[in-house]
Amino acid sequence: MSKIKRAISVDEIIKKNFIEMDFDGEFKAAFGTPERSGIWIIWGNSGNGKTRFSMQLAKYLTKFGRVAYNTLEEGARKSMQLAVVETNMKEVSKHFIILDREPIPELKERLRKRKSPDIIIIDSYQYTGLTKREYVELKEEFGNKLFIFISHAEGKNPEGRTAKFVRYDADVKVRVEGYKAFPVSRYGGGEPYTIWHEGAEQYYLD
Repeated sequence: MSKIKRAISVDEIIKKNFIEMDFDGEFKAAFGTPERSGIWIIWGNSGNGKTRFSMQLAKYLTKFGRVAYNTLEEGARKSMQLAVVETNMKEVSKHFIILDREPIPELKERLRKRKSPDIIIIDSYQYTGLTKREYVELKEEFGNKLFIFISHAEGKNPEGRTAKFVRYDADVKVRVEGYKAFPVSRYGGGEPYTIWHEGAEQYYLD
């Protein structure tokens, strides 16, 4: 017989402390003050600045914890090397690691260890092979982690049923188009974030 979870009172939820990320500047304008756990999803069509934004975000997030970037789709190839160099990730190398196409079962083993990464970026969701149930299991087992999934796009939405499910479930949803990120966050913010000013100006001028 399964044990029923104890109900939480109003006073308890009000007094509960969460690990927050005290964003500033354009990141605060876009995302507010997010919790350092939960689910984010980023999606957009190829060539619109999705990888560049994800790397900029990864660099900024190293201020708040150890970040692992799992290149499930691309692997440690030249394009990833260029993104790392362009963003000057060497500046934050003590708090940032790249996982070369690490399958989800191996990633889970990594996350079960002491001093494992706090924030995990997975590129892309379509390459995880996760079902809805497996996604929920991942989220529940590592409830103290922040998972950021990068997704292919289908029109204005993430591609595929499961990715759409993740979008509805996510705390922060970010659509990338024309070198701008358009966030919807449960933590405030909501202002567009410009990934590359010159590229964005040209895109929206055209």
